[in-house]
Amino acid sequence: MGRYLITSALPYINGIKHLGNLAGSMLPADVHARFRRMQGHEVLFICATDEHGTPAELGALEAGLDVRSYCDQQHDLQRDVCARFGLSFDWFGRSSSRQNRELTQHFAERLEEAGLIEERTTPQVYSIDDRRFLPDRYVEGTCPRCGYESARGDQCDNCGALLDPVDLIRPRSKISGSGRLEVRDTTHLFLLQDRMAERIRAWVDAAQEWPPLARSIAYKWLDEGLQPRAITRDLDWGVPVTKNGRPRPGFEDKVFYVWFDAPIEYIAATAEWADATGAEWRRWWLMPEGGDDVTYVQFMGKDNVAFHTVSFPVTLFGSGEPWKLVDRLKALNWVTWYGGKFSTSERRGVFMDQALDLLPADYWRWRLMANAPENADSAFTWSDFQNGVNADLVNVLGNFVNRVVRFGEARFESVVPDGGTPGPLELSLFEELDSHLRALTEHHDAMEFRRAAAETRAIWAAGNQYLQRAAPWSAIGADAPAAACSLRTALNLACLGARVSAPFLPYTARTILDAFGVADRPLRWPTAAAAVLLDELPRGQPVAPLPLLFRRIEDTEIADWSARFGGEE
Repeated sequence: MGRYLITSALPYINGIKHLGNLAGSMLPADVHARFRRMQGHEVLFICATDEHGTPAELGALEAGLDVRSYCDQQHDLQRDVCARFGLSFDWFGRSSSRQNRELTQHFAERLEEAGLIEERTTPQVYSIDDRRFLPDRYVEGTCPRCGYESARGDQCDNCGALLDPVDLIRPRSKISGSGRLEVRDTTHLFLLQDRMAERIRAWVDAAQEWPPLARSIAYKWLDEGLQPRAITRDLDWGVPVTKNGRPRPGFEDKVFYVWFDAPIEYIAATAEWADATGAEWRRWWLMPEGGDDVTYVQFMGKDNVAFHTVSFPVTLFGSGEPWKLVDRLKALNWVTWYGGKFSTSERRGVFMDQALDLLPADYWRWRLMANAPENADSAFTWSDFQNGVNADLVNVLGNFVNRVVRFGEARFESVVPDGGTPGPLELSLFEELDSHLRALTEHHDAMEFRRAAAETRAIWAAGNQYLQRAAPWSAIGADAPAAACSLRTALNLACLGARVSAPFLPYTARTILDAFGVADRPLRWPTAAAAVLLDELPRGQPVAPLPLLFRRIEDTEIADWSARFGGEE
């Protein structure tokens, strides 16, 4: 079996994330990690909170806490809600860790030794009323390209343009709202990305397994010409700037830019995991240490692609050390909320903790992945969510499994029945399911989540169709062995349905397998339907009563949620 290193883009520390964040990186990464584990591969699934930069400082300011206390609090909240959503991270780290500080300072020194870092004095926005330089995200104003009035100093959330604060029209301080800003000179370290342009382009050229979205964004940056980019900021909170292991003269009041240290946290979080578990992290990240047999898969939203396909690889290549670079990069578009973006800062949309107050995690996991924003932005609406859950989970999967279990309770004393042998109907079912399994495995391997969800649903639907054709409730009077064979096949098919659902619906899969008495077995990915349908459940094994797996979402609930969260139909 292979080894898979899987990372999700790091969620900012400033509050629990919304459903758009979840669907854009963390949830698809979890689905893929669960699938690879079921195949028997060695998987290391890493994520962490991104705790430096403007979001942390502004969040702490709003909460009335010092930044460290705020980050401690928010990390615990995010770790808890991620666990409740079933995100199976092997480690959920923190970019404020000792390991990330040491690695960030190490990379900066290696890059400077390679001639890829230099000090430059540049103009930066200074707030007279706040008496401080304002980092990019502390400045808001009107985007010069699209006219969006709440563009940030580093990027416009509306059109995606990368900006400098001095580009904004009518800029203002995000701290005080003051427009009394002026431009003053300040000195920072710059990463000379332009010197690595040819090497990065050659690397992107060779990245044939990236989806078109990721490749197009990388080429856009390369075609426009890589520019030197500042990797330090005038902030108090962050990784201190050092040289030769000591504070760098003239940089005592500066820290490394969050977009320099945050991707390094993928490596650092692995080191955190290793320190906590006694494992060896270098075998995942350094080629001479064994990393050459690792497949590294990254998941992220499209707004993070440029940094992961250009800036972070410049850091890794530029260090001159044999670091593992991404092999497969899954970039996703945005989940939109009634014509706009979900927004943490504006509290726009539904957030992960709020979602779990409404319905269990599997409802959300299914619909977000069945409608994953892979080839274009996908719209979240209450009506689509209701229709998808009711049509797929209630009418197809839930209906099939609950019907089978109830019939077994009524006519076979809640055990897997003996008797009867598979006939033409069963053999045709095996052939159909094998075709679905092959396609489903291919879609999961390609990280095509919509298609994988469609094939998963097709397997559930095949169960209902088989049950209708076999009709064991009608056959039991005239041919009890045939009815027993039909029910046994249906029970095994429900078990198969649980297994193939596990990457999307881990809680539901566990509930079904618990009831069937096979939850203690390794959760393996099925490769042949006939083997599962004939041999998964021993004859005579008890089947426990099952609760209703899914409940229907009613129109009155949708009306209530629309009123509470916005998004009127």
